Amino acid sequence: MRGQIDRFRPQPAGGTLRISGSAIPYLLSTIDLTVILLSSAIAGSAYQILISHDQLNLLPYFAIGTLAGLLYVFRMSGRDHYSFPNAMQAHLETGAIMSCWSVTALLLALLAFLLKIGPSYSRGAFVAFSILAPLLLFGARSIVKAALAAAASRKIVGWRPIVLIGSSSEVAALRRQRLLKQFGTGDVKIFLLSDANRPDAMHADVSTLNLASDFARRHDCLEILVALSWTEATRFELIRSRLKALPMAAWLLPDVNVRSLTQGASSECLRKLAVHIQSAPLSDAQCLIKRTADIILAALALLFLSPIMVITAIAIKLDSPGPIIFHQDRKGFNKRRFTIFKFRTMTVQENGSAIAQATRNDPRVTELGRILRAMSVDELPQLFNVLRGEMSLVGPRPHALAHDDQFEQMLSDYSVRQHVKPGITGWAQCNGARGATPTVDDIAERVRLDLWYINNWSLRLDAKILVKTFSEVLKQRNAY
Repeated sequence: MRGQIDRFRPQPAGGTLRISGSAIPYLLSTIDLTVILLSSAIAGSAYQILISHDQLNLLPYFAIGTLAGLLYVFRMSGRDHYSFPNAMQAHLETGAIMSCWSVTALLLALLAFLLKIGPSYSRGAFVAFSILAPLLLFGARSIVKAALAAAASRKIVGWRPIVLIGSSSEVAALRRQRLLKQFGTGDVKIFLLSDANRPDAMHADVSTLNLASDFARRHDCLEILVALSWTEATRFELIRSRLKALPMAAWLLPDVNVRSLTQGASSECLRKLAVHIQSAPLSDAQCLIKRTADIILAALALLFLSPIMVITAIAIKLDSPGPIIFHQDRKGFNKRRFTIFKFRTMTVQENGSAIAQATRNDPRVTELGRILRAMSVDELPQLFNVLRGEMSLVGPRPHALAHDDQFEQMLSDYSVRQHVKPGITGWAQCNGARGATPTVDDIAERVRLDLWYINNWSLRLDAKILVKTFSEVLKQRNAY
């Protein structure tokens, strides 16, 4: 089929640990900071034991080491020596390490003079520290480079498939190895757009973009690259509109005309010329922070709310026939399907292609179910969905699959809600957009609030939503 060139080799199975290339700067800076801290402690303790014969006191040396480490890491970060492409270069950055360390040592000496810390930190220990630290930094960097190269060859670090969408002329002019250096290691999966002069070009391009989107979702791609002439405005807008549903960054690469003006430019320079046409909703660091908060808070909530959940389970069993827990398929992050858990509150257990939304005084809701739904107690089993990684405490509320399909046809921005994990509660629910959505305006308002949350996410905002959720539960607004 046109649009596919088999340069992709499937990711090995077996649950092997994968480390994103974006995590490498944090790893390298932490290693350098630790090396400098240990260098200061080793130099100080050796000087006290072998030369001055003073009583061992490492506190000043840990303080100096921490300060030196922060100064050094700040300078190395400013020169971009912690980036993944630079870390994967074979040569050792001898000049950069010596330059950054020399400036760090001079700044330390100046601070020691200005703050008069000589009595607590001897000059001999400082000289030993100034000599030992760069030697250990060289050694640590060499070992890390070798380890990264081995890990990258085994597709443990930085590996990901790269999706490249473009016209045949632009794709043919790209050098694959340079492309990998610019955007990390991985295999390239190319989707070629049709000849622009074909009468059915638009239809063929939509089909190709659908294939590319499905592939990117299945293989958890982090970035989409677009190789297109910068003069093809209509085709570019089509690509941009189709990629909007994907929760990943997208870049428009410099075209042939732009690259002809930058002959001999470095890979880093060419990456800077690429146009960032779409951002991922959350960075790796933000995802880690949010996930950590979810695990801690969900575990604590289960611990404190377990008596209520046990009592609720017993009451449901005694109130009406049927299971205690209601299961229903939903779409989560990046449209991945999962099974949501809720306490059963109805006499039916709908989970098909046609599901009627709950309405006020709905006859399907049991008497006990009305109480549970009013107080949102029926949502508590979703804490297990949070621990399983399928949901977050805060995020857009997931809808039944039948409703998802319906709403996606009604609103073009609806699928953008799935750029983050769905939540037990969300910004929309805290602002009155809770309950049934019988009209287009109702679902449009919910989507608007959900998209605002995604674009303005912060840990502080999540905390604010969790606090507001308690007041919403007490108000019982649109709870039925």
